[in-house]
Amino acid sequence: MKYDLQKATLTKRISAFLFDGIMLAVLMVGLALLFSGIFGFDTYNQTLSDCYAKYEKEYGITMDLTQEEFEKLTEEQLKRYEEANKAIANDQEAVYAYNMIINLSLLIATLAILGAFLIWEFAVPVWLGNGQTLGKKIFGIAVMRIDGVKINAVSMFVRTVLGKFTIETMIPVMLVVLTLFGGLGLMGTVFLGLILLLQVVLMITSRTNAMIHDKLANTVVVDMASQMIFASELELIAYKERMHAEKAARQDY
Repeated sequence: MKYDLQKATLTKRISAFLFDGIMLAVLMVGLALLFSGIFGFDTYNQTLSDCYAKYEKEYGITMDLTQEEFEKLTEEQLKRYEEANKAIANDQEAVYAYNMIINLSLLIATLAILGAFLIWEFAVPVWLGNGQTLGKKIFGIAVMRIDGVKINAVSMFVRTVLGKFTIETMIPVMLVVLTLFGGLGLMGTVFLGLILLLQVVLMITSRTNAMIHDKLANTVVVDMASQMIFASELELIAYKERMHAEKAARQDY
C-alpha cells in the first residue's frame, strides 16, 4: 500500500461505469413502475385513451396518425379530425387527464432517477465503504478524499446528489427537453455541449483525472489494492508524523 496517489486506470473506471450504468437503468425502470402505481399514472392514461376512443367513434376518425397518414386525409376527413380535436380540447376530463399525464411523467422520471442515484451511488457506497458502488468493488477501485482520508457520508451525498444527479444528469435532461419541446433551440445544444466539454477537459487536464462530481466533493478515484486510505484526519496526521520521525532518525548528523 502506498501513501502517494494511486489513480485508478481508465480501463477500470470505464468498466465500473458501464456496469453501474446498467444497474442504475434497471433501478430507474423499477422505481418508475413503482411510482407510476403510487401516483395512479395508468388511471389517467386510461381515462385519456377512453376519451380519444369516444371521440374517434363519434366523429368516425382515427386520432393517432402518422404525418404521412395525416397528409392523405380527404377534406371531409380533415374537417372531422379538426372537430374531434376541438371536442377533446373542450372536454375537461380529457384535458385534466392529459395535464396529469404530463406532470406525472416529469415527476415520476425525476423521482426514479433521484431514487436510483440515492440507492446505487449513495446508500450502497456508504454501506460497502470507501465510496465503492458494486461496479467499483468488482473492478477494484475506490473513492477517497483528495487528501487521502476516507470519504464520509456528507461528501458522498454532495458527490451523488449535487454532482451526478443535478449537474451531470438532470440539467442535461432538462436542456434536451427544452431544446426539443420548449423552443430553446441552439442555446440548449450549446449549453449541453459546454457541460460535456467541461467533463472531458477536467478528465484530461486535472492531476486526479477528476470529473465535475469529484471536483464538487473534493474526491478522487483510486486503485483499491495499492492506495493507502486513512480512516480519519487524525490517522493521516499520525502517519505523517511517524514518517517524519523515521526519516529524521535515518539522517546522519
